[in-house]
Amino acid sequence: MLRSHGSRAGSASATRTLARASASLPLAARRRPSGGAARRGAAPRGRVVPAAGDLGSMLNSLFRQGGGGGGGGAAAAAAAPRRALAFSDNAPSWEQLAEMVAAREKELGVNFTNPDYENGPTHPLALKRTFGSTEPIRVKLYRDHAAWCPYCQKVWLQLEEKRIPYVIEKINMRCYGDKPASFLSKVPSGLLPVLELDGRVVTESGVIMQLLEDSFPDHSPLLPPKGAPQRDRADALMRLERRFFGSWLDWLCSGWNQPASQAGFERTLDAVAEALEASGGPYFLGPELSLVDCTFAPMLERASSSLAYYKGFFMRGQGRWPAIDRWFEAMESRPTYLGTRSDHYTHCHDLPPQLGGCYMTPAGEPIAAAIDGGAWRLPLPPLGPTSLPEPYSPGDNPPLDRLEAAARMVSNHAALVRFALRGPGRPGARPVSAPLADPSAVAAADPAAAAAADAALRHVAHALLVGPEAKQQSGAHALAASEAGARGGGGALDGSPAVAAADYLRDRVGVPRDMKLPAAQQLRAHLTWLIDELAA
Repeated sequence: MLRSHGSRAGSASATRTLARASASLPLAARRRPSGGAARRGAAPRGRVVPAAGDLGSMLNSLFRQGGGGGGGGAAAAAAAPRRALAFSDNAPSWEQLAEMVAAREKELGVNFTNPDYENGPTHPLALKRTFGSTEPIRVKLYRDHAAWCPYCQKVWLQLEEKRIPYVIEKINMRCYGDKPASFLSKVPSGLLPVLELDGRVVTESGVIMQLLEDSFPDHSPLLPPKGAPQRDRADALMRLERRFFGSWLDWLCSGWNQPASQAGFERTLDAVAEALEASGGPYFLGPELSLVDCTFAPMLERASSSLAYYKGFFMRGQGRWPAIDRWFEAMESRPTYLGTRSDHYTHCHDLPPQLGGCYMTPAGEPIAAAIDGGAWRLPLPPLGPTSLPEPYSPGDNPPLDRLEAAARMVSNHAALVRFALRGPGRPGARPVSAPLADPSAVAAADPAAAAAADAALRHVAHALLVGPEAKQQSGAHALAASEAGARGGGGALDGSPAVAAADYLRDRVGVPRDMKLPAAQQLRAHLTWLIDELAA
């Protein structure tokens, strides 16, 4: 089986990675239920789930300061229309919401609106990282916009851990957009990640990572010296990572002989756990993080997400592999990793476009339903090392998480509203391979729809800042829905475009691209609250 260290998502070469697993299997489109409250239904039993329903279909972050959104899907436009209630434009203005965010940030001692992208904790929106150093920047990293690519994540994590000054240029993966000619002139294959070191262009994540270790020995070495016993162990563990990758994809993507595929994966996972135990942990080479951990992290993370979703199989939080639990907890204690870490929902919808299909089993269906929005209801259950459907050992802090989500909305509200208006708009004429990725989608141009979407998102931001219960008791700013004037008469706003816009946006909140998991869960749940309030 070909196991490339580069990402060729959406291309024939990407599907060759899975040739042994899925070449002869039929593909079955996964139909998305219509409407805001209706979540994605379970895939047909015993079928491959193709590249349908991916969430992170924008080319750039929706919440990027000054950004314009980017490519996205048109699921809501294609969905059957829903009857919705009318509501009033009585939410605080964006200016008032910005004042509320600033006051709350000051009260809690945080700055989500204008973080220090250059020197602060790892952040997916950063385009330049100096870590407080004045040394010349010799490195440029090309990684994917949506933070889907596991090979990009390896290099990204290594650069952050070593604190090597670098700049970033984000490039589309083929499954959600075109690559610029300027990039293809340097890398005709379009392969990601790519590194420029002193002007030299380097591809393949393994080559890049070794080059960084050799070129920056004074920046937190992540490999033992050549010839040391620990170096031989590191090399053996790198081979184990490739074995893990193959066992994971054999089970995830193949519909043939599922029990044998599962048994093979569990044997490999046992070997990974034994390697962690042998080192004394919590990391693969002992108490300190190494390049082995940077290499394993994207694959262990994606396997944990995808096997829960498609197979109903939990790698962590169940007590069977305590060394792996400890490894995840150690990684999630590091701001470098948390800044690159995705979530179950993002992974389970970005993997099919990259891999060509993932095989759903009956055991996965209830977990998939929860991940796809069944768990997006207020009040949200707490997150923790054993929380289901997704463990998250840092836990949550609802006041901070709601503020992060609100700040991200308010700071880029104009672009956010424009993007959400694709929900009541129409699909573009040139869809890309990921079904919800539609960079040429046309936003609804009706001023009434724009007013409804804008007011609806202001209601959501206000609810994030004060809480839905307090909002509904606030009188002047309460969200009041009614049948009267349901089509916009009497000064009321039509709820239909508001519901379509909120539904469209909710399904495209990406982690880590837009915000961390706890904040994303709060935003998704508060958008669901709005939809439920307005849905007849």
